[in-house]
Amino acid sequence: MDSYRHKGLRKKLVAELIQKGIRDERVLEAISRVPRHLFLDKAFEEWAYKDTAFAIDCDQTISQPYTVAFQSSLLQVKPGEKVLEIGLGSGYQACVLSELGAKVYSIERHKALHDKTAARLRDLGYGVIRTFYGDGYQGLPRFAPFDKILITAACPEIPQALLDQLKEGGCLVVPLGSDQETQEMIRVTKEEGGTFKKEKFGYFRFVPMLHGKV
Repeated sequence: MDSYRHKGLRKKLVAELIQKGIRDERVLEAISRVPRHLFLDKAFEEWAYKDTAFAIDCDQTISQPYTVAFQSSLLQVKPGEKVLEIGLGSGYQACVLSELGAKVYSIERHKALHDKTAARLRDLGYGVIRTFYGDGYQGLPRFAPFDKILITAACPEIPQALLDQLKEGGCLVVPLGSDQETQEMIRVTKEEGGTFKKEKFGYFRFVPMLHGKV
């Protein structure tokens, strides 16, 4: 259940994110609406509103709330936009995007994690999020083009297939780099004529993006 206590903890989390520099009001409101404690096993509920990443199934993580807010802000999602997320994971980031009004398509390479998360999203009332078991490196060509693409795993290089599936005028956000310790957050905007503008936004740490599905 989502109690008054949980809502109060989310309010504190949002205040912490503001202190750390998150200014996008729509993103902050979205985070205040998503019950993060319901994305963790009940035994770890006390961790839910700490600004930290946390291990979930299949050696994956639920991202730190600051990272979710930061990436979501960089995407600049407008209501009704089609957003492709690479790395469904717990589903928390997908729900934040959905709260921003995005039409979310999310890929997960771990079958067990995909199935568990898809069921959770339906139970929480986020059945509108479309989830897919597949290889994130391939994207979802049959649903392309996308207004925005978010990669939630460390990528040594941006897959060409994903750049091809990005709409002109759209952007892709990715933690880029092969270093296991840190990656640089990059926003790539697809400009007129198919050229790309690249912007850099500091260093983060993500689990690696892997080929194939398991």
